[in-house]
Amino acid sequence: MNDALIVSMLSMVPKRTSARMIGIGARLKLPRFAHRMLVRWFVRKYKVDLSESVGDIADFDSLGEFFIRKLKPGMRPIDDAADILVSPVDGKAHTFGRIENGLFLQADGHPASVEQLIGPDQAARFDGGNYAVLYLAPPDYHRVHAPISGTIANLDYRGGTLWPVFAAATRKVDELFGRNERLVMHMDTAAGRIAYVMVGAFGVGRIGNVFDGQITNAGGRVNSRSFDEPPAVERGGEMGRFELGSTVILLTEPGRLEWEMDLGQVLRVGRKIAKVKPA
Repeated sequence: MNDALIVSMLSMVPKRTSARMIGIGARLKLPRFAHRMLVRWFVRKYKVDLSESVGDIADFDSLGEFFIRKLKPGMRPIDDAADILVSPVDGKAHTFGRIENGLFLQADGHPASVEQLIGPDQAARFDGGNYAVLYLAPPDYHRVHAPISGTIANLDYRGGTLWPVFAAATRKVDELFGRNERLVMHMDTAAGRIAYVMVGAFGVGRIGNVFDGQITNAGGRVNSRSFDEPPAVERGGEMGRFELGSTVILLTEPGRLEWEMDLGQVLRVGRKIAKVKPA
């Protein structure tokens, strides 16, 4: 079944309910032999390198636990060069470039609104700045990290649906990222304010962050919040996690950096993706 057909079929089903059911299934604790078979099948199908992970197949009680596996120390060395941004994820560079007239490209030839993505209060400060859309596929490491040291000014939870976010969907569904559930973390850094957007997707029933412990779709209300004492995070420090694959979008203010990556490039946490310009 091709991706475009999957998107068309999903337009006819309740995506949030379906995604929640997939999430429940992924977190279901099957008999030990059954979940071992499921995780082993997934590892083989997607060629996951288990040698990087803490634990082996027998150490995960569900497929959901496997998706948020941790990596062994040293598996993702963080580039310590001055004045750079590093990749916050394991994934691919889907699109990146300059924000023009309040728009960024969610796919080639398919512009989308920054205001719809992060709201009207913050959108204007990023016009003329830069954006990067970084896609995490299901087999990727699913914890996300800081691209630069800074402090977290606020967390802005923005509800929505749960469309899939693979390439065909970004070409077919207008304003996909601004329609999906997302968590926007506003960072103050040496590169200015950065909007760090964790976008949910079909099958991603939960998004978690390390700063206040809230998890989406976990049975309670998720609230936006500011911090009286903004928490600090170091370059490469953990920011949050997805359960299944999804997308991180970075927005930066005008004149603050230049991207140094290629479209479609495979990314790894901690490797350089941009040069920060002097203020």
